[in-house]
Amino acid sequence: MNYFAHGFRFLDDPYFLAGTAVPDWLSAVDRRVRVRPKDAEAHATGDAGADRDALPARVARGVARHHADDAWFHTTEAFAELSWRYTIRIRDVLEPDDGLRPSFLGHILIEILLDSILIDENPGLLDAYYRAMSDIDASLVEEAVNRMATSRTERLSLFIPAFTRERFLCDYSDDVRLLRRLNQVMRRVGLSALPEKFLEVLPDARRDTADRRRDLLSGF
Repeated sequence: MNYFAHGFRFLDDPYFLAGTAVPDWLSAVDRRVRVRPKDAEAHATGDAGADRDALPARVARGVARHHADDAWFHTTEAFAELSWRYTIRIRDVLEPDDGLRPSFLGHILIEILLDSILIDENPGLLDAYYRAMSDIDASLVEEAVNRMATSRTERLSLFIPAFTRERFLCDYSDDVRLLRRLNQVMRRVGLSALPEKFLEVLPDARRDTADRRRDLLSGF
């Protein structure tokens, strides 16, 4: 699952919402840092109120929710079928020596396109998502993460405001803008850029993901 699918049900609790994004934020900005499910769960108990002392537990509960959702999502029959189908299609479009790109893209494309579908189905919620994210104190989220992570990070408090300003989830609905975002991911993980020919994959992938939407979200 991706940012919006993980978080759109929790817009009334910005720090829980931030927790649902923490694992993906860390993958983007500080890949050596991880918050494991057992560590999130160990820090998730405590007062659920709005005071400062309760915030780490709310972030931890969001991280635990992220991991729990990924656990069922990645084992659905729909996810397995679509990721294999997309991997084959992408292999047909890319050069034959493209290594891990097809399987990596086959995985993340489902998640990104599912976000796009949910955003389109829920007008106004993406703006509400970013408003809720803008209400959090990024330094408090970083502090909460450092309580439970495998090692400390000093990058999250800078990245979160940039994430809110950039609003890259808005680009998921347009194939050309999505390709640009995918190439940013490619650079980040050390894979070669995707050619414009990759755009041939996206219309069918959007349709197939929409057709399996209910199956993909069966764990909610």
